[in-house]
Amino acid sequence: MIASIYLIITGTYLGCGFFFAIPFILSGVKQIDPHAMHGSWGFRLLIIPGTMVFWPWLLRRWMKGVHEPPEERNAHRAPPKRSRS
Repeated sequence: MIASIYLIITGTYLGCGFFFAIPFILSGVKQIDPHAMHGSWGFRLLIIPGTMVFWPWLLRRWMKGVHEPPEERNAHRAPPKRSRS
């Protein structure tokens, strides 16, 4: 019972992702990432599974009109910390 409910929810989520992926790979990917503008059809086919999983976040970025990927924030890009000597 619980497993079938989980599978129905997962299938519905991925189904919505698939229906989102079709228009997204045709025009949306060009709008949110300038490097993907020159991507081949092979590239577009490869990003379908990721688009199906992350469709809510991609839809939000697409609707907001974000044109650049977010800048990484990690320890390698942070300014060096000053030591207390």
